[in-house]
Amino acid sequence: MSQVINTVETVYSFPPKPEVLSTFQKASYIESIKQLLREKDAVIIAHYYTNPEIQALAEETGGFVGDSLEMAKFGNKFSAKILLIAGVRFMGESAKILTPEKTVLMPTLDAECSLDIGCPEDKFTAFCDAHPDYTVVVYTNTSAAVKARADWVVTSSIALEIIEYLDEQGKKIIWGPDRHLGAYIAHNTGANMLLWQGECIVHNEFSANALKNMKEVYPDAAILVHPESPASVVLLADAVGSTSQLIKAAKELPHQKMIVATDKSIFFKMQQIVPKKELIEAPTAGAGATCRSCAHCPWMAMNGLQAIKRALTEGGDQHEIQINEAIRLKSLVPLNRMLNFAAKFRLPVKGNA
Repeated sequence: MSQVINTVETVYSFPPKPEVLSTFQKASYIESIKQLLREKDAVIIAHYYTNPEIQALAEETGGFVGDSLEMAKFGNKFSAKILLIAGVRFMGESAKILTPEKTVLMPTLDAECSLDIGCPEDKFTAFCDAHPDYTVVVYTNTSAAVKARADWVVTSSIALEIIEYLDEQGKKIIWGPDRHLGAYIAHNTGANMLLWQGECIVHNEFSANALKNMKEVYPDAAILVHPESPASVVLLADAVGSTSQLIKAAKELPHQKMIVATDKSIFFKMQQIVPKKELIEAPTAGAGATCRSCAHCPWMAMNGLQAIKRALTEGGDQHEIQINEAIRLKSLVPLNRMLNFAAKFRLPVKGNA
């Protein structure tokens, strides 16, 4: 059972598209970045949704490509003094929460996430305070300040198990911020949940009708869907899961064609795993250039080669993640609660945006 929280619709200010570089310019930036990484004892940790050239550069230089929690955990284990997080801001914050002793840089601190923007700390805290008998569970796609107000932080791969656990204890749950993922979990668990009305602008635009039409064109294709998508899209899926889970599904399903409903930059890593399979971008509700995301996060696109070079060269307030220590310690509590739960029941914690 789920109830909808009547929140105000968020208006997003989208960043400009990054400058298109020539092949020569790209090669020059890549060589400069490689040198800076060596000089500064730094490593690039990139998300699956960054542009393929950034993911390739991370792998070529001994870095890492993964989902947001995998990124943070990798940074905690890696010996480099500087972590260059290619992703969106909450990912850099997650790395800093788990690795406070290291310098965490981002190509730009303006790389936001619509889920994070749509769940401002002041409004979310006020709502939680108005429902003191509810347990607060937040998706990892949130700011450090929102995590600090939560009782639990979850990723999509472990959210069902944690919500089931809390429901069995008779807990009523406030869920934030993604309404589609929250509804998916409520449907599968039957838990009593109040759903914050945030959304991922990429996944929210996938269209069930357009997906049905595409399935008619590719009747033998499997449909892979991220649970941040609308319920009507999720219902059409052969596999539903996080970024890591969708990559795994692409490998394990027997189908030779995959229609993939998530950010199209995941194709870089997915194609490495299934080089002989055909990957097809799922259709969005937008018509051509009028769609807001066109299956690629505009903030992820800000992680370009130029911005990475600037971050490594300049550092400072324009690039370094700073978190108030009191907030960091508070946000670490619900995050560790999830990690300890996973360790106790030997569950994976991969799987967020």
